[in-house]
Amino acid sequence: MSLAPRAVLVHRTTEYEELTARHGTHGQAAFFLSSRGRDIEEVAERHRRTRRALAEVTAAIPLTWRQTRLERADLDRFLFAPEDVVVVVGQDGLVANVAKYLSGQPVVGIDTDPGRNPGVLVRHRPADAAALLASALAAGTGVDELTMVEAVADDTQRLLALNEIYLGAAGHQTARYRLGLDGDGGAVEAQASSGVLVGTGTGATGWIRSVWGERGGGGLRLPGPAENRLLWFVREAWPSPATGTSLVAGELTAGARLTVTVESERLIAFGDGIETDALELTWGQTVRVGVCGERLRLLG
Repeated sequence: MSLAPRAVLVHRTTEYEELTARHGTHGQAAFFLSSRGRDIEEVAERHRRTRRALAEVTAAIPLTWRQTRLERADLDRFLFAPEDVVVVVGQDGLVANVAKYLSGQPVVGIDTDPGRNPGVLVRHRPADAAALLASALAAGTGVDELTMVEAVADDTQRLLALNEIYLGAAGHQTARYRLGLDGDGGAVEAQASSGVLVGTGTGATGWIRSVWGERGGGGLRLPGPAENRLLWFVREAWPSPATGTSLVAGELTAGARLTVTVESERLIAFGDGIETDALELTWGQTVRVGVCGERLRLLG
């Protein structure tokens, strides 16, 4: 007998909860903020909106379904099941945070703070949850399949991301590596830089767009969220007798890969801003970055 669907409600600790945990009480947190010219009521109201949204979405889950709540900090320790329907209650970035841990499960994005969030990935309101959950597993439901980026190291470590993958030093040190492109006649370039950024069309609303804009586009067209195309940029490449700056930007189509061979004691690769869940790379290791075979299935 097949298992009933399970609704996994993904959320994150609110600013208010973080403040009261750090300062002990509401009053102490209020005093801390007031000493810096801020009113705790603004933060508390966002907290209340989030809690109301979680309660409304929870009440909309069908009675025959199983359910669980998952805090963002626990994502890397949670095992998603094939029958899960993932309901992200929060900001756009929270959808990106959860995407790397999924394998085809449908995702519903619920915006807890309309007007403050862009709503690119959290497209729905809490009141929509009942209808969305009822249709989530039905054939013909409108789903956007968003392109993801993956990095695969030569020791089989693998990392997925919805927005972008960053490869570089863990701190502010210079990253040293050799960079090459598949199908480019084996040409590689030794580089010293602030790291390499490879992003998707979804990421083109964030960090990738910022770098792209700073360079005036560089003749590259930003990809769409469902397009099998990535953009990559080298950040602050440094020219020297031993390092070059001729390979600093480009695009990767579905079958192409960007290859980075580490020439530092330690580099990392992390996705979508989650630096705590990173690939650890040491001298001589090679990592290949390109379009991922998996897609994020986001209800439209």
